Amino acid sequence: MKIAFIGLGNMGGPMALNLRKAGHVLSAFDLSADACKKFATEGLPIVASAADAVAGAEVVISMLPASAHVEGLYLGGEGKPGLLEHIAPGTLVIDSSTIAAATSRKVADAAGKRGIAVIDAPVSGGTGGAIAGTLTFMVGGSAQDLERARPVLEKMGANIFHAGDAGAGQTAKICNNMLLGILMIGTSEALALGVANGLDPKVLSEIMRRSSGGNWALEKYNPMPGVMETSPASKNYAGGFGTDLMLKDLGLSQENATAVRAATPLGGMARNLYAAHSLAGHGALDFSSVIKLVQKAG
Repeated sequence: MKIAFIGLGNMGGPMALNLRKAGHVLSAFDLSADACKKFATEGLPIVASAADAVAGAEVVISMLPASAHVEGLYLGGEGKPGLLEHIAPGTLVIDSSTIAAATSRKVADAAGKRGIAVIDAPVSGGTGGAIAGTLTFMVGGSAQDLERARPVLEKMGANIFHAGDAGAGQTAKICNNMLLGILMIGTSEALALGVANGLDPKVLSEIMRRSSGGNWALEKYNPMPGVMETSPASKNYAGGFGTDLMLKDLGLSQENATAVRAATPLGGMARNLYAAHSLAGHGALDFSSVIKLVQKAG
């Protein structure tokens, strides 16, 4: 199958590599020359533009930072045509970006008028899951289009859920990431409290992991440096899922909560704490670096 892959960041690059390893014919593109160079050395065929990538593609996959990027890519703006004008009718578009559900619906509606099928399929599992091909996909769109996408998604993920119609995958993702942001802050507070009292963070982490406080952060993404060798915390919080990306997702959750009049007080507090952490100059660090906000000085 010929696949166009647009967006070669910390998540998109490894996802594209897994499709290449599975035997698909890839054409990849990213606006970052550094990203293109990096993944070209790892075997991804890089083309000069997004329009070149989608030429002759049966499936188009995008993994971009925010709603504005997705809307700009597919719909264009300021006199520039969108990518939908270059995609052939009958093509399947899979957008794995985490964006507003309204944006996903807008792109899907515009694509449908051109005979192009679109599903929103944001992911969970972090960079580790992207590399290992064990991501969880939360899909919004028709069941028929999901079945078309399944053979491709299965090469990048271990779990595929149909959340509902267009935009539903995005709604599920922001619910998940709101909870993730909240539990990372809670885990950080608990670890910082224990360390301030002289506890070994490795011992405390294991106690909580096997007790009622156990959660994903303690299992796979410990925020305390030196506790978990594979976590970004042990790599100076490099790579992983950036603080500013978590802040973006928490902002989406609060916008949605306002729109549907849902009460999310902890989500709002988490958003404010990540905003403070970003303003303190940590926006590019992995989101688990939020522990810096609550660690005892010295």
